[in-house]
Amino acid sequence: MGAEGTLFTTKTGELSVHVREARLLVKSLHPLPEKFHGLADQETRYRKRYLDLVMNEASRRVFERRAAIVDFIRAFLKARGFLEVETPMMQPITGGAAARPFVTHHNTLDMTLYLRIAPELYLKRLLVGGLEKVFEINRNFRNEGLSTRHNPEFTMLEFYEAYATFEDLMGLTETLIRGLAVAVLGHTRLPYQGVEYDLSKPFSRMTVKEAILRFNSDIDPATLGSLDLARRCARERGLSIEEGWGLGKVQLELFEKTAEERLGEPCFITAYPTEVSPLARQNERDRLSPTASSSSSPARRSRTVSRS
Repeated sequence: MGAEGTLFTTKTGELSVHVREARLLVKSLHPLPEKFHGLADQETRYRKRYLDLVMNEASRRVFERRAAIVDFIRAFLKARGFLEVETPMMQPITGGAAARPFVTHHNTLDMTLYLRIAPELYLKRLLVGGLEKVFEINRNFRNEGLSTRHNPEFTMLEFYEAYATFEDLMGLTETLIRGLAVAVLGHTRLPYQGVEYDLSKPFSRMTVKEAILRFNSDIDPATLGSLDLARRCARERGLSIEEGWGLGKVQLELFEKTAEERLGEPCFITAYPTEVSPLARQNERDRLSPTASSSSSPARRSRTVSRS
């Protein structure tokens, strides 16, 4: 509806219009949800985002905060000498993660291409080319599950710094997240799923093994050093373990299924096994290990990738 008239304030303080003329601007096939209950159906909110934005102020704030988050991240990294880049979204091979890609075809070149599952390969080529600090706020595509917690198309922050250790990048990431909270929320207290976290506190740091042992008090540390014992331990917990998996892969499965969701507070997980850490530089403490080349060895690699 379009209305013309005189603006005035009611006795209750609500700004209103004393209408002299009204006309229909566009027909409405479906009326908006009534104001008292609003738009509460979750299915409708996600399928009709425009309707959710019309009816729910909280949804509009999410969009505004997301824009503020991206602006802060970009300014934070640029102020520290990082160069923002854009890498190809269509790639001849997939890499940088283990995921099922979307497949497409380039007619002119008559070749199969894949929507990227991660920008890692191209960002690392930029390091080789001499760009020592690079980052990309990018779109990734993974042809997998769909839920309110998992989307096949999503935004990721990925940054790299030549000559920096994973400890350096953990410190940078912690500073980034803490500053981001202050810039967007005005404080460092973050409520999430009924629990309030204080981002001003130092983030905890644990290795994969330490996390497994922390949340599985009945596992003996020696179990995680033996492939046979680790397999038996995982199967006793109902995990599906394939015969070809080495010790590192079994350790990661135990971590993801029994520890990861219980971390809660902000935490860095380090010392991922070599077997599950492609394209990562081996940890200095393990480089001279006589078993570091074994595919089943739990030798660790340092890998820090910050994602948003």
